[in-house]
Amino acid sequence: MKTNLLDFDLDGLAEFCGQLGEKRFRATQLFRWIHQRGASDFDDMSDLAVALRSKLAGCAHVQALPVISEHVSADGTVKWLFDVGGGNAVESVFIPEDDRGTLCVSSQAGCAVGCRFCSTGHQGFSRNLTTGEIVAQLWFAEHALRKRLGGASRIISNVVMMGMGEPLQNYSALVPALKVMLDDHGYGLSRRRVTVSTSGVVPMMDRLAQDCPVALAVSLHAPNDALRDYLVPLNRKYPIRELLDACHRYLEHAPRDFITFEYCMLDGVNDQIEHAHQLIELVKPARGSQIRCKFNLIPFNPFPASGLTRSSQAQVAAFAKVLSEAGIVTTVRKTRGDDIDAACGQLAGDVKDRTRALERMAKQRTIVLKQVT
Repeated sequence: MKTNLLDFDLDGLAEFCGQLGEKRFRATQLFRWIHQRGASDFDDMSDLAVALRSKLAGCAHVQALPVISEHVSADGTVKWLFDVGGGNAVESVFIPEDDRGTLCVSSQAGCAVGCRFCSTGHQGFSRNLTTGEIVAQLWFAEHALRKRLGGASRIISNVVMMGMGEPLQNYSALVPALKVMLDDHGYGLSRRRVTVSTSGVVPMMDRLAQDCPVALAVSLHAPNDALRDYLVPLNRKYPIRELLDACHRYLEHAPRDFITFEYCMLDGVNDQIEHAHQLIELVKPARGSQIRCKFNLIPFNPFPASGLTRSSQAQVAAFAKVLSEAGIVTTVRKTRGDDIDAACGQLAGDVKDRTRALERMAKQRTIVLKQVT
């Protein structure tokens, strides 16, 4: 079986080339061809020796993910559906803006966390993606967009690990993929422009701070453990106090001087003014250390069988006002790509519901929310 070179960061590729009797500088050349130029045919890599190209052709390849579909939104957002085998698919979304181009990347086929407001979580978990499958999303998107726009300059300036899956539950594949994104011989992205979003896998947050500190976003979504236990079941294992302590530790290593807290606004569930005041007490307690942070309020994007509705614009604005007046930087995420089901929380990727998650969550929604607010 041939080795997929997208599975390697530069150190891994150097080790692979060493096994072929080649020096490290050959790995650097190869790495540049693959990631900076988008080459997948070794014969196109003109500054590699013919003998090396022949060796590579016999034992390796640059294996992209098959594209099942592509959809372009009226606002310019692009969503790709990639085949990852076994009847599973993952999605990536490119979001163009005036000053940046952001790619939202998936880390798993499905997700085991099961957040109530997320379409992916309702589908259950299939498997982790490999490093190559994570990197392949960026590799394809960057070079497909360059060809489409007719230029050689970098199109994607930011990567957010906010697609399908919980990145920190696929840690061993995630970190080499991040290193490819950051490497100057690869995509050359700044640590401040690569964001890992987590629902709060505390031990892996600590490891990421040591191994590859990039910008961190935390899916908070509730101001107290009772409500977060319901919305983000992982909270039962890593409750809010442990999560906030991990955020403090992460800030000692983070490339940004703040943590972004993501908060999906759900009508009548977590959007009351009382909840905003509880959030203030969490991050700016009267006693104890404050957390340097910003809040990103996310309008809920509906999907079938969620049993949830979006907070009104007026309620979101009132909620944001309370946080802002407390001195907390607060933004409201602009919904992008919702006409092609590419907005936050809408990625499902045709993942098989192997865990009967829809049935299980439907039963749990019979809980009276007043008991957990």
